Amino acid sequence: MLKLIPHEFAIGGVYFPPLLVAGILGVTAAVLTAFLLNRYRLSRFFFYPPLVFLALAILYTSVIGTFFIPA
Repeated sequence: MLKLIPHEFAIGGVYFPPLLVAGILGVTAAVLTAFLLNRYRLSRFFFYPPLVFLALAILYTSVIGTFFIPA
């Protein structure tokens, strides 16, 4: 079967792997979520907020890599 979707992302002639793109988007979404949690003072309910940030970054990266980045 012929796949028309490339396995890399090309930006300005530089090729980026899909996991790097998913990782950047996942960390960006985690930063936005952490900002909102801090803004509405919901992060005080977590024992160790940096660990929650790391977990969110991993979850967002896997969801974005699985459903939104074609492989």
